Amino acid sequence: MKALFVACYIFIFTSSIFSQRNVLLIIADDLGTDYFSYNEDVGPDTVYVPNIKSLLSKGVRFKNAMSNPVCSATRSGILTGRYSFRTGVGGIVGGTGGSNQLDTSEITIPRLLKKYNSNIAKADIGKWHLHQPAPASNLLNPNIMGYDRFEGPFIGQLPSYTNWTKYTNGVASNCTNYATTENVNNSISWLKSLNPSQPFFLWLAFNAPHEPLHLPPLALHTFTTLSGTTPNINANPKAYFKAMVQAMDTEIGRLFDSLSVMHKMDSTDVIFIGDNGQTARTAQIADLTKAKGTVYQYGVHVPFIIAGPSVVNQGRTSDALVNTTDIFATVLDLFKYTAWPTQIPSSKPIDSKSLFPIIKNTGTSVRPWAFCEIFKLITDSADGKAMRNSDYKLIRFDYGKEEFYNLLIDPLETNDLLITSMTATDINNYNYLCTEMTTLVGSGSFCSSTVGINELQQTYKAKIYPNPFSSFILLDSSLKNNKFELTNNLGQIIYIGTNIEKQDFSILTNGIYFLRNLNNSGKSIKLFKE
Repeated sequence: MKALFVACYIFIFTSSIFSQRNVLLIIADDLGTDYFSYNEDVGPDTVYVPNIKSLLSKGVRFKNAMSNPVCSATRSGILTGRYSFRTGVGGIVGGTGGSNQLDTSEITIPRLLKKYNSNIAKADIGKWHLHQPAPASNLLNPNIMGYDRFEGPFIGQLPSYTNWTKYTNGVASNCTNYATTENVNNSISWLKSLNPSQPFFLWLAFNAPHEPLHLPPLALHTFTTLSGTTPNINANPKAYFKAMVQAMDTEIGRLFDSLSVMHKMDSTDVIFIGDNGQTARTAQIADLTKAKGTVYQYGVHVPFIIAGPSVVNQGRTSDALVNTTDIFATVLDLFKYTAWPTQIPSSKPIDSKSLFPIIKNTGTSVRPWAFCEIFKLITDSADGKAMRNSDYKLIRFDYGKEEFYNLLIDPLETNDLLITSMTATDINNYNYLCTEMTTLVGSGSFCSSTVGINELQQTYKAKIYPNPFSSFILLDSSLKNNKFELTNNLGQIIYIGTNIEKQDFSILTNGIYFLRNLNNSGKSIKLFKE
């Protein structure tokens, strides 16, 4: 009888563990794909990350994951499942250019989980960066928006990783413990405080490897020749960046070990992502103007792995287009909360697509395109939107200029197809993405009749030049004495006449213009002013 009782107890205990579902979301700060050796676009230098890499054999890696180009905008999209043009968080809260703060009335993952099952424990450990720390009432916003516990820095960039202000449910304290280590300490302490059978959602947002670059504690990395002095950091920024990534990986391993000791690792689905690409200081690309803060691939292509017991046929790689906003619906599905759409009012549409079909290996895609954007309170030329399908990517800057790339053959976006000869396939993909982006954001009417415009673009590509232009528009001899009309994106006439080559347009605002040949059935081509 005693043996039977023990066997029954073990069965009940293990059954409760494996029927329980927990979700651990790990967000690395300013970390793209190229420092990881297992990615297709690996850079010239990589970093040893055995604990992050261990997720590959237990999960599915998404090759084509897109974020927003900066921290706050990506985080708001994950938390709410909504694009930035809906939440208003388009840039960095409190950062250069500024951004709106996240409206506390937004529907969030933890708020929905509370409606679904009040027993699910919900914590946000680490960086918040969705509100300013003043007024002091803002410090409770993580709790107001659904978390049982918030513990970490409120701002985006720490002044120092070993001397920073930590907030615990709105109460400030000075912390001199290494921030990455403290984040994991706080996570483990919180997990230990839970009932052993209580399911949990843990949002763990490291500040690492975001600047300031520094030398982490020596026990956390293998870069023993670094001195940690400012001149040495300035001379070797990539080495310090790698040390910070490795320190984060070491602490992630400690968290995984703790989950195993608590008998929770086998019932926990782990999501690992970066929130955007690296800064120019640590970027591994030739054109540093296309790094963090831009909608070019290097700014928005991020590592993304989902691993754990929910993944069927583990060890897979997916070509699916995904967006970091998709984490919203995916987390709810991992908790088996399928009725959450009934809680969403029509005034707050959700853009998130659940990745559950890919996790369960019942589907290969969930969306035909991925979208990202950046916009600031103080606008600049980097503000814009981008949309890609499997092969092509369209970028539309807010000042009007467009760029169009074939990512299959040009992943670094060096050959803008809009100023080269485009094939019929190029044109069809441009028109598709232009129409889809216009439908999504509700602006950009210049996308209408794009087929005709692009056909003429090829006809006139060597006859009307340069494109983009900065001051004068020049014509091939066959077009001289033709009457032209130049209009802006609003249809306002800038010039009409037969002497367009003599007009200096340098004072025009940068953007898209249409040049109409009134001697050729009034057809137009698209020109870019920059």
